[in-house]
Amino acid sequence: MGHVHIIRDFPSPQEGSTHTVRIYTPDGYDEHGAHRYPVLYMHDGQNVFAHPESALFDTWCANRALEAMVGEGRLEPWLIVAVDSGAGRHRDYSPWDEPRSRVQARGPLYARFLVEQLKPYVDRVYRTRQGAQWTGTMGSSLGGLMSLYLGWKYPELFGRIGALSPTVMWSQGQLFEEWKEHSRRWSRIYLDAGSTEHIPGDGFPLNYGEATRDFHGHLKQLGYHDHEVILVLEPGGQHHERDWQRRLPFALRWLLS
Repeated sequence: MGHVHIIRDFPSPQEGSTHTVRIYTPDGYDEHGAHRYPVLYMHDGQNVFAHPESALFDTWCANRALEAMVGEGRLEPWLIVAVDSGAGRHRDYSPWDEPRSRVQARGPLYARFLVEQLKPYVDRVYRTRQGAQWTGTMGSSLGGLMSLYLGWKYPELFGRIGALSPTVMWSQGQLFEEWKEHSRRWSRIYLDAGSTEHIPGDGFPLNYGEATRDFHGHLKQLGYHDHEVILVLEPGGQHHERDWQRRLPFALRWLLS
């Protein structure tokens, strides 16, 4: 079994705050002292792992899903670095302002924290494998939007992007406007949602199935090929951790293989 190490009050000078960071090291990490591991950065860290100090209700159980696939020989071991969200989640995961929900964006500062503060720490302290092909980011809802933002803004750092039920309609669909061309770098982008998934939102509807389908089409029009981007639409899928947990094994297998 792997181990989840929790760092509390990890400083973010970019945001003027701190985060709780949960770092999963796979089984055998300490024994194999020369081996280097690829890294997956995940958002809403309190919901990521099956662990006594995770959220009280449903989580993604990402450590169990990954360990099962490693045990079956479907994937190699990965490090997972999960950053907790807090009371300011909407603004922290917003790359651009969303006036309809009265949200002022702090997502670029959170992204800078990941790139300038957390990733250098992880690369310094842990035996990581360098390069965009071996570095991923994954999240759901606004965390999915932030994962896509990171892949667009920093394609030289994050090559594997997992966006489950991503809020790509946020900020009047600004991501569509900003992502104007293929990055011309190594890319693998996983998109999913419930086929008719939607929630009322705060002042405007959030139609996840329709918007995720549209964003997949947008990337295809920019020249991303089938081996670079995939769309999974689950009949009956809802906007909930249980649904993301259910789809996670396939997402990890496609994204990390």
